[in-house]
Amino acid sequence: MRIVSLLPSATEIVYLLGLEDSLVGVTHECDWPSGARQKPRVSYSNIPAQATQAEIDRLVSESVTGGAPTHGLDHGAISALAPDLVITQDLCQVCAVPAGHLRAALDVLGIDAQVISLDPSSLAEVLAGVTAVARATGTEERAAEILGELEGRLDRVKASVAGFDRPRTFALEWGDPPYNAGHWVPEMIELAGGEPLLARAGTASVRISWREIARSEAEVVVFMPCGYDLDGAKKEAVALLDRAEIAGARAIYAAGANGYFSRPGPRLVEGVEALAAVLHEDSLLSAPPGVIARMR
Repeated sequence: MRIVSLLPSATEIVYLLGLEDSLVGVTHECDWPSGARQKPRVSYSNIPAQATQAEIDRLVSESVTGGAPTHGLDHGAISALAPDLVITQDLCQVCAVPAGHLRAALDVLGIDAQVISLDPSSLAEVLAGVTAVARATGTEERAAEILGELEGRLDRVKASVAGFDRPRTFALEWGDPPYNAGHWVPEMIELAGGEPLLARAGTASVRISWREIARSEAEVVVFMPCGYDLDGAKKEAVALLDRAEIAGARAIYAAGANGYFSRPGPRLVEGVEALAAVLHEDSLLSAPPGVIARMR
């Protein structure tokens, strides 16, 4: 089988299932595991590498309303790779080519490939994506082992934070302008023993005002900018530390959203573990390295 992944989280799933030798193409954003960086790339970004958060927001907003796309597909590369299976999504047109557009492109290229669209809005649906890929690739037994381990880790987190007070926790997905962190993130906060603010589980991330943020009276603020690793998030977080709207928070953290919060893949479980460790420092939990860092 020849697999092309148009989604970083799907690439991670493919590797977890032991299918890396069948993975023949990935996106320009697929950077984990490290071996994925050596795979042929079938997409490219139109966003300047040094763009600020405000500039990125403007380009993304223009793209969503009919402007220039933020990324593109290398049709020639896909044609040469001749995939049997292509994994993409419809959840966010900024993150990957929607499944409908992809099927049209494959038809033009004359490629008769199976297309799987992974479109989770909850943590359970994220994990179900592992099963979906496993069914298409005949790796159901391996998937069952992986899911059993991941679910066991989540159960351990829930048991470790049971009975603790639940700090009021605001997850900030973007800083300029501010967006909340939706979809599965509120659920992650709840599992980690916090009370999520300004967002509901299963709903999309939306732009909010700093006034709303101030009124939420968050005890803990976790800055998890979509598209950034931990080092990048820490650099961007510096500009937030002096904002009066979050001055009352007892702690402000920066988090590596790329691997552990914004990408709907199995590493979200590490994100839950990291959140639980910082929300409940008296618990027996410790944050996995490279996930989250205290800024104040």
